[in-house]
Amino acid sequence: MSITTADAELPAAYPPRSAVVAWIFFDWAAQPYFTLITTFVFAPYFATFVAATPAEGQSLWGFATAAAGFLIALMSPVLGAVADASGRRKPWIAGFGALLVLGSALMWIGKPGDPSVIVPVLVAYAIATVGVEFATVFNNAMMPSLVPPERIGRLSGTGWATGYIGGILSLVLVLGFLAASPDSGRTLFGFAPLFGLDPATHQGDRATGPLTGLWFMVFVLPMFLLTPDFPARRPIRAALGEGLRELRQTLGELPRRRSIAVFLLANMLYTDGLISLFAFGGIYAAGTFGWRTIQMGTFGILLALAGAVGAWLGGKLDDRFGSKRVIVGALTVLLLSSLSILLVDRNSILFVAVDPPQPGGALFASAAEKAYLLLGALIGMTGAPLQAASRALLIRMAPQDRIAQFFGLFALTGKVTSFIGPLLIGIVTAATASQKAGMGVIVVLFLLGLMLLAQVRVAPASR
Repeated sequence: MSITTADAELPAAYPPRSAVVAWIFFDWAAQPYFTLITTFVFAPYFATFVAATPAEGQSLWGFATAAAGFLIALMSPVLGAVADASGRRKPWIAGFGALLVLGSALMWIGKPGDPSVIVPVLVAYAIATVGVEFATVFNNAMMPSLVPPERIGRLSGTGWATGYIGGILSLVLVLGFLAASPDSGRTLFGFAPLFGLDPATHQGDRATGPLTGLWFMVFVLPMFLLTPDFPARRPIRAALGEGLRELRQTLGELPRRRSIAVFLLANMLYTDGLISLFAFGGIYAAGTFGWRTIQMGTFGILLALAGAVGAWLGGKLDDRFGSKRVIVGALTVLLLSSLSILLVDRNSILFVAVDPPQPGGALFASAAEKAYLLLGALIGMTGAPLQAASRALLIRMAPQDRIAQFFGLFALTGKVTSFIGPLLIGIVTAATASQKAGMGVIVVLFLLGLMLLAQVRVAPASR
């Protein structure tokens, strides 16, 4: 086994526990963006109150997600290659974290019923999405220097679980103290909103943007202060040329690394399905059941709890049974759950007629809503270990001296078609005026990803 220059730069001893815990807090810092903005609060609010109709809102959100995904797909391998050549990760995390903070803060302008804010809000969403995704690429690339290979699965799962707990707390903060029902003027805990936020103009929903940015700035600090970075190897300009040469070499080697290539292709498909499911699951529920912020946020807390348990358990199963088995199991449950969701409507469950939700009724009182909650919990419990096990599998298969580069390819395959899934959902929804028809795209993506994953042979690449 040869020792490369980059291998020699890995620490002889792994850093102390405090450095690992600080790294884990990146997931805690970033998760509210996905919990509050893209899934449970702001996206459903945008579709329901900013856009003209929920179907139009889902379509517009899909187009914005597609635009951000295209840019991420285009740039992530190049940036990963440059990061490997330059050595350091933290400056990249700081720069793209700043985009996350800026884009999130700008979402405050999304006033209800104002068509003039639609384009600026979607641009802000795209900027923030680019920021959080690229910051995550470089944060993931730090993992091999933190723990031994046999503990990578547990580290990845613990990070995801910690992130979900952060998402839960951010949701509790929003629902309990910031976002109030326009009808009652009270939050989920029965309080008047803090800071005089106006329920009539949905300032509590809009505040999730600035809150997300502030949350990230505060909780990412431990990683910057306590987690060691890779040492600087060369200036950015020199690293650019070397990184691009190494990227061409890596792409040329992919046909000979068939299992990694097939895994990246499978990841491309099932990650597209998962991104689409999380991005549009809340919008779909808002349109199907008429859920508002309180219902959506409570639903989000239940899913995040399930996700935290699933990520923690998945990390243990990963180290014991292997990343591939965890991914296959998670994909199977996601496929069946997504298919079942399409057979749940406000008036029926699996073609069996049920009583629809009643206006002013108890929270999640109807049978259809309970079924949606159950399926959502299954998705939350399996979506987290799917993502955690995927990044753990890549670390176990990829050459360590080019780990950021391969995480760039990982992000590429996770994003190169991520604009296609939302785009297809947007097109199908716009063409049919049916949210259900648009969501059917997700089932196909999960099925194709599962079929490709069966061809992956998990033998670590030579170092």
